[in-house]
Amino acid sequence: MESGDEVTLYSEVKIVHYSEVIKVMLVKTYASAVYGVDATTITVEVNITDKGIGYSIVGLPDKAVQESLQRIESALREYKFQMKRLKTVINLAPADIRKEGSSFDLPMAIGILAASGQINAEKIGDYVMMGELSLDGSLQPMKGALPIAIQARKEGYKGLILPLVNAKEAAIVKDLEVYGVSNIKEVTDFLDGTGELKPVCVNTREDFYNQINYLEHDFADVRGQENIKRALEIAAAGGHNVILIGPPGAGKTMLAKRLPSILPPLTLHEALETTKIHSVAGKLAGASGLMYERPFRAPHHTVSDVALVGGGTHPQPGEISLAHHGVLFLDELPEFKRTVLEVMRQPMEERKVTISRARFTVDYPASFVLIASMNP
Repeated sequence: MESGDEVTLYSEVKIVHYSEVIKVMLVKTYASAVYGVDATTITVEVNITDKGIGYSIVGLPDKAVQESLQRIESALREYKFQMKRLKTVINLAPADIRKEGSSFDLPMAIGILAASGQINAEKIGDYVMMGELSLDGSLQPMKGALPIAIQARKEGYKGLILPLVNAKEAAIVKDLEVYGVSNIKEVTDFLDGTGELKPVCVNTREDFYNQINYLEHDFADVRGQENIKRALEIAAAGGHNVILIGPPGAGKTMLAKRLPSILPPLTLHEALETTKIHSVAGKLAGASGLMYERPFRAPHHTVSDVALVGGGTHPQPGEISLAHHGVLFLDELPEFKRTVLEVMRQPMEERKVTISRARFTVDYPASFVLIASMNP
């Protein structure tokens, strides 16, 4: 290069910005919350946008609901789905009612997948969905399946999707498609149309009338004791309360346990009402559906006021409500605290108990036959 020559070097740099196009969507799924022995439909609104990052759940969620994001993320990753690192807002409406429990996992997870475009959202609005997710995507049993199914049918939903263990209980309700699922993948395949779910069918009346004569404890097993048997027969006929006084080993508890077997059989309406209470309290045994036998409850004499009549921070039915349409047996009556016995006065007269809190009031039915026993 000779001196004086001017050489100009051009270096052209091209900068290309790649951006993923995010389709902002608002998706609504439907769940249900149980207050007292009745359910209220909850709308789960999921909004995902690329204007920020982070996840938030609003609408008065309790700690169990707030922790659901960790369970949902692990469950979705198990089946190769993603939780987008975008601004995600989940609203549980109505927002002025407190949402409790872990059964909102499934509707929130489905809402996140639909809002991010990973599954088809066309059929979501036809179903109420409930279920707690495990970290591997499977569904855990839940409480209150029967009142939730009743409310879903009342509001005209096509079906109910819930854990397989609770499907038979919910299928008691007619004119509602009940789908029991084992994991979230079955739900996504069903909504996408790539998989099928068969509705659980239960012939409620046939099962009820076939099982109604099965009795675990039968009054006919008692030999002798003619006087006390006569007294209990009168009490059963008139719905009277009874106190048994006798020495230990005389047969007081044995006779009390067998009183439900001589009470009139449950009607279908009474069975549904009793099953609802036990469903809300999580007391239904295994995968059973309708209750066929009148309940018999025998709380220990150390029971507290709240445990007997119901209530607590998150109100639950007490022993007197679990004995609804059945028998409540108080063994060793003098050992019960005075306050425990006093709180039973009003429920025994009105056949219901009212639990009042600052934000709401719930009524639990409590129509039962009271049998008490004591030593001389």
